[in-house]
Amino acid sequence: MSAVASAVAVPATVVPDTTEQAIGYPSLFLLVLIGALVPVVPTGALVSSAAVVAFHRAAPISMVLVFATASLAAFLGDVALYWLGRRGMRSRNGSRWLEAIRARAPEDRLTQAQEKLADHDVTVLVLSRLVPAGRLPVMLACLIADWPVRRFVRGNLPACLAWAATYQLIGVLGGSLFEEPWQGVLAAIVLTVLISVAPGVWRHLRGPAAR
Repeated sequence: MSAVASAVAVPATVVPDTTEQAIGYPSLFLLVLIGALVPVVPTGALVSSAAVVAFHRAAPISMVLVFATASLAAFLGDVALYWLGRRGMRSRNGSRWLEAIRARAPEDRLTQAQEKLADHDVTVLVLSRLVPAGRLPVMLACLIADWPVRRFVRGNLPACLAWAATYQLIGVLGGSLFEEPWQGVLAAIVLTVLISVAPGVWRHLRGPAAR
C-alpha cells in the first residue's frame, strides 16, 4: 500500500509543477517580448518576480530557464523594434513604431545618447538597457546614425544578457530575504519600481538647482 501511495503521490506533485512551468515560461517570454516592443510593460519586475519563484523552487534549471527566457525575449523584441524603426526611417511617411520610439526619447536625452554613442560606440548600447528609460534614446541614436541591424544585434546581445542577469539577481535577493515567495515577489517589484523612478526623481530635484 505504501508503494502504491508513493506512486500516486509523485505524479500529484510533479504534474502541477510541470503545468506551472509550461504556462509560466511562455507567459514570461511573451510579456517580455511585448514589453520590448511596447515599453509600458514593467519587464524588469516580471523577470525579478519569476526569479523569486525559481529561487524558492530551489531548482537550478528553473533559474537557467528564467534567464534564458527573459534574455531571448528581450533580444528578439529589441531587434524587431529596431528593424521596424529602420523601416520607418527609410519611409517617406515614417511609421508608428518610429514615432513611438521618438515619443519616449526626449530631445535632451537623445542628444546625450548621440554624444555617448559617438564616444563609446557599442558600450553605450550595452549600458543603455541597465539605465532606466535609457534604452529607447540610445536605440533612436543608433537609428539616426544609420547603424545596420547586424551592428545593432552585436551590441544588443550582451545588453540583453546583462539586463536579464541584473533583474534576476534582484529577484534572488528578494527571494533570499523572505520565506514566502509572495513576500519576495513584492519586495522585488518595489525594488525595481524604485530603480526605475529614481533617475526621474533625481533629475527633477536637480532641475531647480541647475537653473
